[in-house]
Amino acid sequence: MQEYSSQAAYDRGEAVCVIGAGAAGLIAVKNLRENGFEVDCYERDTVLGGLWNPQNQHSPLYPNTHLVTSRSQTEIPDFPMPDDWPDYPSATQMLAYLTAYAKHFGLSEHIWYGSEISHVEPVEGSRFEVVVKPAAGNAARRLRYAAVIIATGHHWSPNLPSYPGLDQFRGTVLHSSQLKDPSRLRGKHVLVIGGGNSGTDIACEAAVNAASCTHSVRRGSWHLPKYLGGEPGDFALARLGARPKFLRRFLTDRLLKGPASLAARMGVVAEGRPFEEEPVRNGRYMEHVGDGSIRRRGEVARFDGFDVAFADGTEMRPDLVVLATGYRPKFTSVDPKLLGIQDESPYPNLYARMFSPKMETLAVAGLVEPGVGVLPIVHWQTHAIAHWLLVRKSDPERAANFRIQVRTEAEQDTAPGGTSPRHRLAVDAGTYLASLGRIIDTLEQEPAK
Repeated sequence: MQEYSSQAAYDRGEAVCVIGAGAAGLIAVKNLRENGFEVDCYERDTVLGGLWNPQNQHSPLYPNTHLVTSRSQTEIPDFPMPDDWPDYPSATQMLAYLTAYAKHFGLSEHIWYGSEISHVEPVEGSRFEVVVKPAAGNAARRLRYAAVIIATGHHWSPNLPSYPGLDQFRGTVLHSSQLKDPSRLRGKHVLVIGGGNSGTDIACEAAVNAASCTHSVRRGSWHLPKYLGGEPGDFALARLGARPKFLRRFLTDRLLKGPASLAARMGVVAEGRPFEEEPVRNGRYMEHVGDGSIRRRGEVARFDGFDVAFADGTEMRPDLVVLATGYRPKFTSVDPKLLGIQDESPYPNLYARMFSPKMETLAVAGLVEPGVGVLPIVHWQTHAIAHWLLVRKSDPERAANFRIQVRTEAEQDTAPGGTSPRHRLAVDAGTYLASLGRIIDTLEQEPAK
């Protein structure tokens, strides 16, 4: 019998439970409070900021982490970043930004630090019973809430690949989330596995710190430079968003003609057209490939003692292998079926990428990869969630219209495509933001008379 089983649950009335005090959780708390809700936010670590805080024991930050999306495309709409910050802020600046956001809107008083949610269970129709386990070892508490928003993100449960012989490899193997100090690269022959943004960034770090760097990628990717035509690349492309589709495609091809030609010369070639899959964003990678400080190889075939063999027949003997193989969504406190998770897949099937298909008062914030900064997406997601929670109580007719609208939006394909795991959460930012706009418009319609 669990230690909290004999305790009566404390009823928090119409209050909302937010799980996680990273960027998504902070934005959710702010927008819920702005819409009149009482909010309790639970954070299992003892600091705010989620992945952007290196003091968070679950933070996946690796050396020299910077945003891969530009400041103008990343900042929260109602809380701009300082004008004198660089185009691509560092992890340290991102933590300062989120700390300032929390202070400005008075969010910390609504956050319970060192409090892990061990269980969330539906009760009384649309309400939830939440079991909170304090890190200090005190007895767990049971509370009841009108709604629950999961804002834990998806960058804390490493995706660990399996290769023949990996278990017997005699060198050092780390996931990218374990690479906290660049000194671990110095003087080493490093193999980086994974062709996404983290793999590309770490390969660039190894290029200037390690004795040698080999970068193993399974398939080609489009590489978007951080600057196009003198502007941050994502900003330059975003300005094309209002153009007709045929013109947007033509201008995009023109903008990317030079980078695509360079990638072809370097052997960094992707299949299909630009942005059919989310591109890798790095301004240094091609230079390091071009000067030989990064050697590209195909997929790893096997590990053999101290050696690694690749699918192309070549071999190397690395001192350090970094698995930059991404993360898998993981939900430990809620029944996966409530999030539409089926079989062995870890990926939820949510209405409009945020609403539970089973429970009207359960939502997930920030579980998308939009190709631009995710914070503006979360801002509008959590506005939609807050509006929905208000409308379902006050106007049943509008609530019914909303459920129809959100299911319609869910049926539309908002993903740019791609078959690798890192693309499973991808959305086209423009299409998805338009979808959120339609959802919010439906919620803000005048009540029926």
